[in-house]
Amino acid sequence: MSRDAAHVPPSARGTYPLREGNAVRALVDGEPAFRRICEALEQARHSAWLTVAFIERDAPMPDGRGSLFDVLDRAARRGLDVRALFWRDPRPVGTEPGWTHFGGGEEERAWLRERDSRFLARWDRLDGGFCHHQKSFIVDAGEASEVAFVGGTNPTRQSLSAPGYPARPEGNAHDVYLELCGPSAADVHHNFAQRWNEASDRDREDGSWPDPGSAGDLEYPRFLPPAAGRVPVQITRTVAAGRYRREVPAIGHKPFPIADGEASALEQYVSAVASAERTLYLENQTIASPIVVDEIERALVRGVQVAFLVPGRAHPAFAAARRTPRFAAFFAKLASLGRFEGFTLAAIAASRGDGRYDEVSVHAKVAIVDDAWATVGSTNVAERSFRHDTELNASFWHAPTARALREALFENALARPVADLSERDAFALYRETALANRDRRTLWQELQGLAYAIDPADYGA
Repeated sequence: MSRDAAHVPPSARGTYPLREGNAVRALVDGEPAFRRICEALEQARHSAWLTVAFIERDAPMPDGRGSLFDVLDRAARRGLDVRALFWRDPRPVGTEPGWTHFGGGEEERAWLRERDSRFLARWDRLDGGFCHHQKSFIVDAGEASEVAFVGGTNPTRQSLSAPGYPARPEGNAHDVYLELCGPSAADVHHNFAQRWNEASDRDREDGSWPDPGSAGDLEYPRFLPPAAGRVPVQITRTVAAGRYRREVPAIGHKPFPIADGEASALEQYVSAVASAERTLYLENQTIASPIVVDEIERALVRGVQVAFLVPGRAHPAFAAARRTPRFAAFFAKLASLGRFEGFTLAAIAASRGDGRYDEVSVHAKVAIVDDAWATVGSTNVAERSFRHDTELNASFWHAPTARALREALFENALARPVADLSERDAFALYRETALANRDRRTLWQELQGLAYAIDPADYGA
């Protein structure tokens, strides 16, 4: 573990241990991320497995590759073991407007037959209106060449945004993936095998592709890939109680009682924020967890500089909660963060001239502590994400890699290099720029960069 990051404890109550010896690469925004993911799928020698939450079946992959289904079909025709684990929303179609998922109904199965799709698939449902929200890829699982991708980007048109966010009819979304090589990839493999083998609809005729007999179970990983770098990594999750039952331990680790559920993603978030000494940077689709907001307040009292990037247009569920009396205390606490000069709540938008701005939807799920520790994945800062949805994150303890990620994200938001600035000076510039851009928006002026400040008392109102 990096000496600079040793003050952030790893999760102690999860399926996976901290693994030394990894190489980590951050992939910022959908077009670069899926270019690299597609390259890995095309270079795969044995297998390609993925977990999917939301997907548009004809969303184009970078560089003329066609859709993700086209990429998977080509890999399967090369003889690879290709498997997709899809979330199946048990609610009626149209319950959640704008949610596009591949539920494996008759029309979709007919579409797969027409394509002569040869990859394997299973469908997994989650009751109570919750979501199997993981977005992961594992290439050449169980081989020395194993590589994993953990993040939050959905293969949809809006999410496949290019750096700089050029104007597009579907708009743009900002997101992040993490590429992992080394021992931690075996834990992404383990997660996939556990979910695949216990997918809820695996024995139903419409719950597997092409049929339950063909899409058989998987072996769990039997060895760790060789060391590929010097970055310690831990895989953390949210798994609802009662969802999976087999206690197959991760390699070299004790069995975990998965039938009781897992909340290592929440444990890790809380302990990391509580450990912050100088700076805390977060990007997330929402800021809706009372326990995390409480820890952010404590960090601000300690003098930690905090910047939190959210979508300028709050998630509809967040806006609805603001109008609900039982959440009044939470929104009062969120508003109170505005009293700290060290706190910046911000969003990003692209200036289009003549006083027009295109909001860039923030879908990334990132936290960085003291330029020393970071986490990237699918987990939102929200109660449902920490306790009910199925989530997957990769956290790492390595100051050079964490700082490089923070600098890349600041440069994205500020549209200027920040590597020449100290950690605290960079946070001061972020705040100064965001506040100035908030004023520019009131005058319909062009923004300097993308970030603009939001009053936490008004967010989502």
